[in-house]
Amino acid sequence: MARYTGANCRQCRREGQKLFLKGEKCYSDKCALVSRKEGAPGQHGQNRKKISEYGLQLRAKQKTKRYYGVLEGQFHHYFELAERRPGMAGENLLKILESRLDNVVYRLGYASSRTQARQLVTHGHFTVNGVRVNIPSYLVKENDVVAICDKSKALDSIKALVESNSGRPVPMWLESDKTNLSARVARLPNRDEIDVDVEEHLIVELYSK
Repeated sequence: MARYTGANCRQCRREGQKLFLKGEKCYSDKCALVSRKEGAPGQHGQNRKKISEYGLQLRAKQKTKRYYGVLEGQFHHYFELAERRPGMAGENLLKILESRLDNVVYRLGYASSRTQARQLVTHGHFTVNGVRVNIPSYLVKENDVVAICDKSKALDSIKALVESNSGRPVPMWLESDKTNLSARVARLPNRDEIDVDVEEHLIVELYSK
């Protein structure tokens, strides 16, 4: 299972904004965008020229990939899937990315970041409709029930994570049961419910070339 293994903060610096890849650190003074000088990483990060139309499209794609922790091959597969669905391809793409199991775990407040959610899913701490799933890219569907495994509920580390993220709002498209540490996918999100700062139409334009 391929994944990005470089420095997460470097990705935020390259995009020039917080992608919230490090959980609580992103909200503190230790965030690289706060503690370091402005500009993209690298020797020539401070001297980049005006970005072209293609550059804007590429940055939109790269930023979206980094938000969700997806590499190029899988991202392109998601785009092809989005094109085959009725509606606007860009919005469909974001809905598909939001329906990844690791993202749902993060949205429910069971992890501090999508990276941490991916690790927790890989370690088998979650079930979908009562069946343990350890594939972060698993796409949930409407009416699926995502829950923390019974054995995992008793772990101090899981309890601490749930407690520390309890104040984070759960999106309306997920019906959370905080007592049983589970949630039902009421529906897939609308575009205005996805708080990812990207212009998805630029991704469509890029792949349409």
